[in-house]
Amino acid sequence: MDRKDFLKKGLFGTGMFVATATLGNIIKNDIDELKELEVLGFNHLPNTNSKIMENTILHTSESRGDANHGWLHSKHTFSFANYYNPERMHFGVLRVLNDDTVAAGMGFGTHPHDNMEIISIPLEGDLEHKDSMGNVTVIKNGDIQVMSAGTGIQHSEYNKNKDQQVKFLQIWVFPNKKNVTPRYDQITLKLEDRHNKLQQIISPNEADAGVWIHQNTWFHLGKFDKGISTDYTIKGKGNGLYIFNLTGNLKVNDQILNTRDGFGIWDIEKVTLIAESDAEFLIMEVPMTA
Repeated sequence: MDRKDFLKKGLFGTGMFVATATLGNIIKNDIDELKELEVLGFNHLPNTNSKIMENTILHTSESRGDANHGWLHSKHTFSFANYYNPERMHFGVLRVLNDDTVAAGMGFGTHPHDNMEIISIPLEGDLEHKDSMGNVTVIKNGDIQVMSAGTGIQHSEYNKNKDQQVKFLQIWVFPNKKNVTPRYDQITLKLEDRHNKLQQIISPNEADAGVWIHQNTWFHLGKFDKGISTDYTIKGKGNGLYIFNLTGNLKVNDQILNTRDGFGIWDIEKVTLIAESDAEFLIMEVPMTA
């Protein structure tokens, strides 16, 4: 499919505020802004030198946008805030994949969102969440947090620990329904349930395993010992996969992923994943067009 033929759609950016614990003040900035989109489709070019297939895209760890604000160090897989790459705006409905590290005693002050499904996956440390719906919670490794921004929410995320940083993935997905009632959900999963198998953490079905969002997506986490392999079969017609390798070395079909590499693949029915070393990874199955 020619990327020029993809459905065009605009998106207005959302602003944010940053709170500093030491000064107790709030500074407006554009750390959490989205640039206007020109297309909503695959929005990338297939690997031009790939010997595998033309329906893949590899984003190596070092190719990501790098934003170091002191209190926040963020790696952007897709264009975000001051990192702009017209060929890396999104992968289908997967709009944001930020690999964030928040310094001790720091955090995101209260800021708004609307019409976006927002997913947080803590990797290390504790992060306090507050929002305009009255939720006050703490998320940590093993938890999955989702927010349907819908008609509009405001929230803050804060590392209350004075001697420990927080690492988490911040993921934004375009919803399949606009202006829904805002909602918050959080679940604690057993880490052992992803050892040498895929643990479903997100689906479109409220009664299914994990938490649900307003989109035809399925997310799974795996933590495999070296040599363990599995197949993943596409659940939604027309969906693609974006695999983000958290640690170790993972082979997806014939493509090796190193730590923090991302790999997109589409127009397939299933993929084979093999841990070339001990590896932990996130699989995101998403619609490729709106």
